[in-house]
Amino acid sequence: MSISRFTLAAALAAAPAMARQADLAPADAEQTILVVGQQDAPITVAPRGLSVSLGEEQFGAINAVNVEDLMKYAPNFYVRKRFAGDDNAVVALRGANTIQSARTIVLVDGFVVSNFLGNRWDYPPKWNVVGPSEVRQFDIVYGPYSARYGGNSMGGVISVTTQAPEGTSAYASAQAMVMPFREYGFDETFRGYSVEGGISWKQADGPWSIRASARHFENVGQSMTYNLLTPTTGTGTAVTGAYADPRLATPVFGAASPVDVAQDQARLRIGYESGGWTVEALGFAWVTRQDLLDPRSFLKDANGKPVHQGKVSFGGKLWNATGLTFSTTRRTELLAGLKLAGPLAGWDVSANLSHYWIPEQDSRTSRDYATGSTGGAGTQTLQDNPGWWTGDLTAERAMGAHKLAFGLNANRYETAQRTFSTANWRSATAPAFSAATYGKTSLWGVWIEDALTLGGGVTLTGGIRYDRWRAYGGGLAGRSGGQRVDARYPARTDSSVSPKLSLQAGLPGEVEMQLSFGTATRFPTVGELFQGRFDDIAQAIDPQSFDPDLRAEKSKDANLILARRFGKLRTTASLFWQDIDDAIFSFSGLNQFGTVVTSYKNVDRVRQVGVELIVEIKNLVPGLDIDANLAWTDARTVRNASNPAAEGAQFPRIPHWRSNGNIRWQVARPVKLSVGWRLASRPNSDLFGLSRGDAYGFQSEYAFVDTRATITLSKTLELGLGVDNLLNDRAYVAHPLPQRSFVADLKARW
Repeated sequence: MSISRFTLAAALAAAPAMARQADLAPADAEQTILVVGQQDAPITVAPRGLSVSLGEEQFGAINAVNVEDLMKYAPNFYVRKRFAGDDNAVVALRGANTIQSARTIVLVDGFVVSNFLGNRWDYPPKWNVVGPSEVRQFDIVYGPYSARYGGNSMGGVISVTTQAPEGTSAYASAQAMVMPFREYGFDETFRGYSVEGGISWKQADGPWSIRASARHFENVGQSMTYNLLTPTTGTGTAVTGAYADPRLATPVFGAASPVDVAQDQARLRIGYESGGWTVEALGFAWVTRQDLLDPRSFLKDANGKPVHQGKVSFGGKLWNATGLTFSTTRRTELLAGLKLAGPLAGWDVSANLSHYWIPEQDSRTSRDYATGSTGGAGTQTLQDNPGWWTGDLTAERAMGAHKLAFGLNANRYETAQRTFSTANWRSATAPAFSAATYGKTSLWGVWIEDALTLGGGVTLTGGIRYDRWRAYGGGLAGRSGGQRVDARYPARTDSSVSPKLSLQAGLPGEVEMQLSFGTATRFPTVGELFQGRFDDIAQAIDPQSFDPDLRAEKSKDANLILARRFGKLRTTASLFWQDIDDAIFSFSGLNQFGTVVTSYKNVDRVRQVGVELIVEIKNLVPGLDIDANLAWTDARTVRNASNPAAEGAQFPRIPHWRSNGNIRWQVARPVKLSVGWRLASRPNSDLFGLSRGDAYGFQSEYAFVDTRATITLSKTLELGLGVDNLLNDRAYVAHPLPQRSFVADLKARW
């Protein structure tokens, strides 16, 4: 998409015929909060900084294949979802980019599902803890302006709340997805489906409640990786069929297998209420099968036979065709959580404890195409029960003009993996140890906040938190002389103090204002410190994929929010600033085999400033609601002593412009129509601003237009038909993003 096309689209998105802003909702008798979006239920996170709450009205206008789709029109927001069923869907909001997964805290019913075992594309939140049909609301708070949340809230906090049991009820849904895909040697249609259902029961005259649900999902997504020819010397087979794309350095000769994924999830929630106290227990299981068993080569020899690897002659030059592999992954994930809340000695007290762990993760990969197709040599990677424990204790009490709150947070993240060379990649026979990585981090924090009502609609909230972090048990093992040899790293400790301050008041002219300041320290994750990536081709741990000496990144933040209603129209303007010292930078690029690799480093200082404009209106004409938002972000590397060439460049993967929005129209009582959009300008693909493009391997601009129609068939049945990426924009987040996709779903509730 050209810049002129984007500018026009963004201008249309920001036009005055825009969207709905709900009324300010009272957080309590003395205080109001600034919340954009639905107001059917109170927000579940401390609303300091820009706060967004999304509910049933917004969800009904979205083609929600996976639960993270429900947020896709939120302001200055993007989820890196490469295909339906992608379990590497990282959140990017404001200046946190699509591979900085550790900068956002995600909660489901109060339990932490953020995967802080690493900080890159393959450590996303565990979205599948909940299915799309179970969600009651999504709450998003941008930035680290509340002392209640640790340094991982540097980007923001996302809270997912599921439907609570009310009487006896049940629901079921079935969904089908179809995506025609055309690029290079692909001209085929990928398909998938899901079925989901659940029941809930609440005792009429007793304390017990139960909610149980399950979901089965299957889909085949487009290939995530294209393989490029690499220059070589000598002689090779004369071939045709490669694609000499002028946007890329060398011709494309093939692609990884389309992604065949199946997921099964089951969830059980049990509640008990007595004497003002509520106790809830949650259990969850998730089983994933992912197969890449159909790698593609577009090359053909003089006899028309496919050529999958080796030296080839194409376009008058000698090339090496390599990198096509076969792989399978099997993974089982579990969550167990317990929480309670109630009054104690005049305080409102809540506590929760949860454990998320992965008892089985077995990935098997062939060494190359030839070994993959014949059951030859390969690698097996086993995860040794990685996971995390998290706990939280909070007490709150109103005392006159004060509303005091204090609490304790703690977590422990642990990971270990072993890699083996195998004689048969598929059956993992004759495994021989190759490498291992392992390590742990722990953190505990204490905090206190006081919301002081000063009168006249003015509230001043001050807070401070102290965090103590430890990294320990870290090491790396390799094979030497036929024996395993371990190199262990010494334990590290660090601490931080993070003050917060927020002022909320009404200004002349019926303007609501909130001004917030905060600091945050985000300590390195286990993966950044210890867990190196094993390269299946080089048969060694990539030394650039981890750094045991990384420093914590520290931010200073400010956010000014102004909101005003003009009749039906309500506008919210948000100005934000963030200055980060020792930002941990993770850049993914292509190695010589066409494989995406990642490296970590500290960047001395990164600064971002930006403006967000959100406009909403209800009933512009009867039944017509419009939401729209437009954001401008300037995120730059201010200082990078190790390589000053990066200084002044736009930070990678963060677009200058982003716009999301949704138009909803109740055409008639049974029929609703909606149109949504997601737009962004082209970001840099590297730290130095030299790598920019609109092709595979780059971070491109995108312009997605989505449509949906829902028809109420009866009191219990609803039919939905939709198209995502209606205009079939071809966009890339290094990997190719989905092309035009069709969705149909049938939902029933009793």
